[in-house]
Amino acid sequence: GNILNMSEKLLFFQIFSIYSVCSTDKFVRHKPIELSSVVSGTDLDRMWQKDLKPMLVVRYPGSTGSQHVQQHIKSTLGSMKAGWEVTEDAFYAHTPYGHLPFTNIIATLNPEAKRQLVLACHFDSKYYPPQWDGREFFGATDSAVPCSMILELAKAQDDELKTLKDSGSDMSLQLLFFDGEEALYQWTSEDSLYGSRHLAHKMATTAHPPEATNTSQLDGIDLFVLLDLIGGPNPRFGNQFSSTTRWLSRLQNIERRLHVLGHLENHPNEVQYFWPGLHVGLILDDHIPFLNRGVRILHLISTPFPAVWHTFDDNEENLDRTSISNLNKILQVFVLEYLNKRSQSPIAEGS
Repeated sequence: GNILNMSEKLLFFQIFSIYSVCSTDKFVRHKPIELSSVVSGTDLDRMWQKDLKPMLVVRYPGSTGSQHVQQHIKSTLGSMKAGWEVTEDAFYAHTPYGHLPFTNIIATLNPEAKRQLVLACHFDSKYYPPQWDGREFFGATDSAVPCSMILELAKAQDDELKTLKDSGSDMSLQLLFFDGEEALYQWTSEDSLYGSRHLAHKMATTAHPPEATNTSQLDGIDLFVLLDLIGGPNPRFGNQFSSTTRWLSRLQNIERRLHVLGHLENHPNEVQYFWPGLHVGLILDDHIPFLNRGVRILHLISTPFPAVWHTFDDNEENLDRTSISNLNKILQVFVLEYLNKRSQSPIAEGS
């Protein structure tokens, strides 16, 4: 049922301050995060005009639209005060349409940090041959909105992320924008996940720190959060992996707290986005090459898929502004809490 009951409305937390819960379920007191400050920093209209609209173009691998979107992502991150290190993972791969170019974009707040919280999405759109009556697939939920949400998070929390970076914390933030998630002809293990398969292999074979002999960049991923199929009305995120249930529960908890404080729009008591108790089957997506190499995954994908999935109606007109705005706020609180807590408490093996 309802997302809240009266006991949950008790002022267990301070109105604008929160305390994180560590993996042992004991409270770790540290510098409080002001919820009002976090949510006031995000701007849906800015995201819509500056990031989402430029991404709502045909952008299958190798297309002109793909090149424009790549440039937009790189220039946007490059303009921020936090000082992101932005690199490319460019390669060619064999596809049903011959060898095509693919480019993953990797933005790392502090490459020297021992551990990274990863936020990931795919920026390519599904390819439809021209004979489809000239219609164009823009992939709004799949996955222009998730990419735009990640860029907006970086903008809205630019000052906070710069402070984190300057603190020399062992915990940092990394943003992955994958190319070639979609099958170009028909989904198979070879015709899909081009970018994530390539980057997972590359990271698994790249030492981290650089002088290490037995640890790789993959070993440095503290948690891999993949966003996909977001932007439709009434999203619901179920639980695929017991190893990250507590992080889905954390998102549920943040949703409840922001609801109580009145920071979520059109979010009555019966609305709930995050369902840690709702177990869903494994979904094939960009997390799979990382999951297969032992990385902990939090897969934020709407269940069931949006009604417009892989149709020409997956466009701007059918997006739900309210849910996107609310999820922006929840995700941004989650990221700042995660970075703050994990940078100030010991990281236990397997925690």
